[in-house]
Amino acid sequence: MSYEPTISAEDAERLRRWHESAYAQGRAEGRAGQTFDYLGLTLDVPPDVMPISRVSHLLGQAVLADVRPADRVLDMGTGSGVNAILAARTARSVVAVDINPSAIEAARANARRNGVADRVEVRHSAVFSDVDGEFDLIVFDPPFRWFTPRDRLEMAMSDENYRALTEFFAQVRSHLTPAGRMLIFFGTSGDLGYLRSIAGSAGFAAVVIATDHVLRDGVRVDYYTYRMTMARD
Repeated sequence: MSYEPTISAEDAERLRRWHESAYAQGRAEGRAGQTFDYLGLTLDVPPDVMPISRVSHLLGQAVLADVRPADRVLDMGTGSGVNAILAARTARSVVAVDINPSAIEAARANARRNGVADRVEVRHSAVFSDVDGEFDLIVFDPPFRWFTPRDRLEMAMSDENYRALTEFFAQVRSHLTPAGRMLIFFGTSGDLGYLRSIAGSAGFAAVVIATDHVLRDGVRVDYYTYRMTMARD
């Protein structure tokens, strides 16, 4: 399956403007890195890794509520390691993967800083390239936009033609236990219709478990955490 937009050209152009603004702001704010106190964690985030945002809690709190002691958890696109570390408070083991070498270093350091390094294994992986076995819970906070990234920071914000997102849903069933579930974060500042389409085509049923919205340039932007499970025949 290849990316076919589900939004209008006008909406796509608006998202392009928002993206350029967010990218410029991220470059300016992240020159020296940042430290966040978030849901009981202290996280150091280097300049070319996605920082904690004002809606990050929609996924973070869902992770805390959903993870179980016996779970083997995969945090796809871990970034600073935030959701892997939250999961490791409860889960028996967590694998955290990212394609950005700076994110790998940050996630390992943050796992040590927050006392869960013994339960979080951090790997360099392009989607599932270095992921083995099955997981009870998979957490994914994918890039929202489909533009071509110019650097490592933008790789956390934009996934060219949603290649990684498409590959994820093409392969994820083979990495979930039969009763496995996923927590996926996305919003209308990306092509939400495409996410819903490929998730449905891959055989997943989705339920919204957390939502919030902000106004940007007078336009409402909605954010969602989905709990996805394999649809029953």
